[in-house]
Amino acid sequence: MTQQFDLIVIGSGPAGRRAAVQAAKLKKSVLVIEKGRRVGGVCVHTGTIPSKTLRETVLNLSGWRERGFYGAGHRNKENITAADLRQRLHITLNHEVEVLEHQFARNGVACLTGQARFLDPHTVEITNDSGDVRHARGEKIIVAVGTAPYRPEHIPFDGETIVDADEILDLKKLPHSLAVIGASVIGVEYATIFSALDVKVTIVEPNHGMLGFIDAELIEEFTHDLRDRGVSLRFRSKAETIECAGSRCVVRLEDRRQITADMALFAAGRVGATAALNLSAAGLAADVRGRISVDKMTFATGVSHIFAVGDVIGFPSLASTSMEQGRIAACRAFDEPAPAAPEFFPYGIYSVPEMSTIGMTEEQVRENGLAYEVGVARFRETSRGHIMGLRSGFMKMIFSLDSRKLLGVHIVGEGATELIHIGQAVLNLGGGLDYFVENTFNYPTLAEAYKIAALDAFNRMPVREPVGVRELRDLAERAGARIAKAVG
Repeated sequence: MTQQFDLIVIGSGPAGRRAAVQAAKLKKSVLVIEKGRRVGGVCVHTGTIPSKTLRETVLNLSGWRERGFYGAGHRNKENITAADLRQRLHITLNHEVEVLEHQFARNGVACLTGQARFLDPHTVEITNDSGDVRHARGEKIIVAVGTAPYRPEHIPFDGETIVDADEILDLKKLPHSLAVIGASVIGVEYATIFSALDVKVTIVEPNHGMLGFIDAELIEEFTHDLRDRGVSLRFRSKAETIECAGSRCVVRLEDRRQITADMALFAAGRVGATAALNLSAAGLAADVRGRISVDKMTFATGVSHIFAVGDVIGFPSLASTSMEQGRIAACRAFDEPAPAAPEFFPYGIYSVPEMSTIGMTEEQVRENGLAYEVGVARFRETSRGHIMGLRSGFMKMIFSLDSRKLLGVHIVGEGATELIHIGQAVLNLGGGLDYFVENTFNYPTLAEAYKIAALDAFNRMPVREPVGVRELRDLAERAGARIAKAVG
């Protein structure tokens, strides 16, 4: 028997869950299909939540945050094991799943576990691990299947010595050395997390640098920090082969250099998890990286009643933006009003140290030919920074010279992903320099960096006359012109 639903959501990650709950609040019958054993998708089980939990666990157990005071040899736990890291991970994941299951139950969202496969544009077949098959039909369908690690055939993944970004969470023991192939966001995050455990890390990246969408000045500071703590950066280097050699692995580069490490993490991209969906039966197709094309305003595909949201549609591939995409798609699917998300959204990279950015980079401002000024505040210049023992990290703010409006905020350092939201609010509300100069911030806080950076920019900006003075000057000039004309 085929069950009927107003909406079928394939995938229960951030995009899928938000779409399902939004549709349920519109009094629609909703079915969520999740191929994993429990709801949550990649975000909860192998992506966002696990990697950030691992990061926090490492920083706590290693005593990383206190080393500014007590020295590089400081440890909160001397012998950190893979089991130590997994313990906190499992507690966090179980809590996240329980919250999500309760949210679905509270909103009357039905869930089925199994692999979804289109039979026609409205009908989906679900096959569970036991081989049982069920069918469901949806008036509307939202595809939110997320992504999976890109795994080239020539890389001999074994789950222990050569791993992808999902497998690294199931380590049986911690490596003494790690080669990270690909300076992607995921690659950089894991590289710096393991570096905080005093693992010898080498990053291999074919491009001339990392994270090209981040302001160049932030990357310069971040790169200096990595090199200062012993991370090897092999830019303009491409991994040709990765081979196991006993209990270790050897990475051979195209320039004939080689890297020997206890473990290699291949983190050079991800692909849309669409291969098993039988998209052609629904009249859809994915590109070579498994991504589905959509209208960026409505998230509709080429088939009018089918939408796609989240990482499966490509950039920006953030949990936060995926949630908004799911909400908008569910509203548009049932012709409900859905205001578009603000133009600017924050991008957070949970490396060690963190980086977060919103708005235009200095490079983009220059490309657009805008007159601008920059203000910088280093965390060590704040009292809170001294209290925390911070030796690095800074905030960079970019303002328009003409309007004095905020154009971008870029932060590297402790708490960057939290601090960015002050800049986000001011930017999206059209605020500017005067807000930061004239307002009071709690003392001592890292948020004071906003005022310090704003004053730094203010001190280098041209002096601007008050509006009243400028208006009187204009009136006097016009009156003088009229008198001169009459006399002449």
